[in-house]
Amino acid sequence: MQKKKTYAVFGLGRYGMAVANELVQNGMEVIAVDVNQNIVNDAAAVLPICKCADVTDLEVINRLGIGEIDTVIISMASNLEASVMAVTLCKEVGVKTVVVKCANEMHQKIFLRVGADKVVFPEKESGIRLAKNMLSSGFIDTLVLSKEISIVEINIKKAWVDKSLIELNLRKKYGLNILAIRTDKDVIVDFEPSIILKEEMALIVLANTNKLSKLS
Repeated sequence: MQKKKTYAVFGLGRYGMAVANELVQNGMEVIAVDVNQNIVNDAAAVLPICKCADVTDLEVINRLGIGEIDTVIISMASNLEASVMAVTLCKEVGVKTVVVKCANEMHQKIFLRVGADKVVFPEKESGIRLAKNMLSSGFIDTLVLSKEISIVEINIKKAWVDKSLIELNLRKKYGLNILAIRTDKDVIVDFEPSIILKEEMALIVLANTNKLSKLS
């Protein structure tokens, strides 16, 4: 049985809470951490594991077992120094993926330089969208239009390679309405259903959110 991925969220403001709550609602194991005890107390009402701790302290990072976590989301954009230290310590203890909320492009360069794997800008990407991207294995990007409908960019699965859209009948099997096909060089919006899919392609589709789990 495949081991369930684990997550930690540092900083429980609006963005951090959105990420943590979405992950928890999807059955993920999440450690939520903030330095403010009042914020932690409020978050504990909806998040099973909440800790009040200073994530810029290596001893604290070790005590929380962060080195065993698959993905850490650092949502402390207002505190550059704390965010940089948290990134550095997470990578030091062996966290595979560190995602950081960023205030501007200059901070982005700093975070990437100290080891962050992904940097997100809050004005461009909601916390819920980030969580859905991480949860959706094989999905490149997700744009949530409503509770029921999403636009999703997905990788071509091995079973789809060298087959046409007619053969695969993805709309009937998965409820996918294909809007475009991305190649290495272009995005094709005018395509025939007889087009042959290649491994390097990606599909941009309109889909029922509840049916997306079938593709994971």
